[in-house]
Amino acid sequence: MDKFNFLHLVSAIGIFMVFLLALFLITVKSKHRLSNWLLAFFLFANAVDAVKFLTRDFPINHINLEAFRWSIVYLVPATFYLYVLSVCYTNFRLKPKHLLHVIPFVAYNLYLMWGIYSVDRVSKIRFINDIYEMPITQFFYFLFEFLFQVYFIASFLVIRKSKTVYLENYTNPNISSLHALYKITILYYVIHFIVLIRWLVTFILGPGEIRAWIVTLDGFAFLFCTCWYLFVALNNPEFFRGVNSDLKPITEAVPKQKTSTVIVDKKNKEIELLKSFMVEKEPYLNSSLTIQDLSEQVKMPVKDLSTLINLYMDKHFFDFVNEYRIEKAMQILKDPSQKELTVLEILYQVGFNSKSSFNTSFKKYTGKTPTDFRKQAL
Repeated sequence: MDKFNFLHLVSAIGIFMVFLLALFLITVKSKHRLSNWLLAFFLFANAVDAVKFLTRDFPINHINLEAFRWSIVYLVPATFYLYVLSVCYTNFRLKPKHLLHVIPFVAYNLYLMWGIYSVDRVSKIRFINDIYEMPITQFFYFLFEFLFQVYFIASFLVIRKSKTVYLENYTNPNISSLHALYKITILYYVIHFIVLIRWLVTFILGPGEIRAWIVTLDGFAFLFCTCWYLFVALNNPEFFRGVNSDLKPITEAVPKQKTSTVIVDKKNKEIELLKSFMVEKEPYLNSSLTIQDLSEQVKMPVKDLSTLINLYMDKHFFDFVNEYRIEKAMQILKDPSQKELTVLEILYQVGFNSKSSFNTSFKKYTGKTPTDFRKQAL
């Protein structure tokens, strides 16, 4: 099997899987409909771009269609960024201002209209033969690369900020799903890096053996990326539920204050009262406890409670609550009268709703797994 046949087979499998996944995301009933549609379009656009791997020669009979396919890539980075926003923020909605992301796509098509769409066949072919030498084409390539880097960095900043806000305001977030989103972003960038190398080789050396091998690697990477998306989808049927975009990290929401003995004494008293409340009332047993819920129970404004925990106790709300859950779990695991309870039953009883989250938090807090801790305690 030569390189082209191998590339053709790998790409065909990858494109079929992507179209299948995109169709599933569009048709499945879910409360994350907008996220699913954005991801479906992102995957569809990548599949359309990957069609190039199925053709050995330029499709001379479908020049306009092929040229339009080139322009689709100008929607891909923006779509991915909007997808990240929709996953990380529960109240994200598409608005008229988001149409600004379409401007590069429209501009590139206007360029193609001048050189391909509105001219005769001979002029189309001449334009395509000279396209790599044209300054405007090179400008659009550099524009795409610049936009890609901007969207890539912006996506990471959104993920990092949403994670910080989540840990400061919620307990039991699906951190594994957030990590999966982070890995998808990394993988997306790696795939793009291969494409970037292909472009550079094409500009410097032109079509040749080296470029052919890079294209083959690109096609294989596309299949791998598709399989990874499917793997993530199967392991995370409900992605990271997101946070309210109006929430900000406490370091941004609260101005820096000069510490004084009076302030320190006041905060220490508030901390002791909060700890006493956690021990006596056990609000952490509620698996969906949020900082808003706790603020109502302790009769303290959310902002003040968040400042107290995140700044003065130097803990995320997530870690603060889970410490009490772990302490409660340790009491149960050490109790001989409750040895019939399984670890799964215990984690639900103390407020966790995920076995992986419980095991991770328990080992972080005690240095042991729940099972090992029970064996040593009994």
